[in-house]
Amino acid sequence: MRSRIFAQPGLVLFALALLAAPAIAQEYKSGIVWPEPPVITPAPYAGPVAPPEDAIVLFDGTNLDAFHGGDAWKIEDGVAIVRGRDIVSKESFGDCHLHVEWAAPEEVKGRGQGRGNSGVFLMERYEIQILDSYQNDTYYDGQCGALYKQRPPLANACRKPGEWQTFDIFFRAPRFQDGKLVTPGYVTVLHNGVLIQNNTRIEGVTSWTDPPKYHPHPARQPLRFQNHGNPVRFRSIWVRDLMEREDANDAAVAEGPVEAPPVKD
Repeated sequence: MRSRIFAQPGLVLFALALLAAPAIAQEYKSGIVWPEPPVITPAPYAGPVAPPEDAIVLFDGTNLDAFHGGDAWKIEDGVAIVRGRDIVSKESFGDCHLHVEWAAPEEVKGRGQGRGNSGVFLMERYEIQILDSYQNDTYYDGQCGALYKQRPPLANACRKPGEWQTFDIFFRAPRFQDGKLVTPGYVTVLHNGVLIQNNTRIEGVTSWTDPPKYHPHPARQPLRFQNHGNPVRFRSIWVRDLMEREDANDAAVAEGPVEAPPVKD
């Protein structure tokens, strides 16, 4: 009888722990039946692309000082290897052209989303998926080059595991006014020189658990590169800041054309 009395507090604590445990997150699925992106063989890798004159170099093979958390990743032979945590740029960007060179591990381990997984997050919240999608099946709006959980790439342009790949991401940031969305974001992506996102409308934050939704944020936000537990490699990361130029062009359009003075005979 005494043993039953002593056991009861433990059972109560166990029951309370079960009640307090967080619910298991459920995967968000759009329900859209996407067609399978065709496989396109890109041109051979021609070496790192030198940044143009107006580019801000975030990684040139020497250090990751341009990032918060950069010391967590391993730098070896001019290459940054993902480990430990995400890294976030110290500088913030809006409209931009972002160039990223990356490579999935040569030794293939895992499958689907567990193979060569990382990601580029524009403004820390809009993800262009990095994944080893070379002969690797997964859901199409989560394969390499997808606007994650929103739009598959127009083609699967992945090179073989271990080979260097390039992303050129052209980003038009969303605009907010008084806490409300004025215009959504748009993104165009070249993967190994192949167009895979063509002025794609961003529907909101990309998430594994939640449908896309916009949340007001500053006009400039950092870039984030993801640690997903795979030793993806990076090199030659640079960005062209286009925000002020785009704003100036928008202002010129808003003012409208100027009438030419009449021609005198």
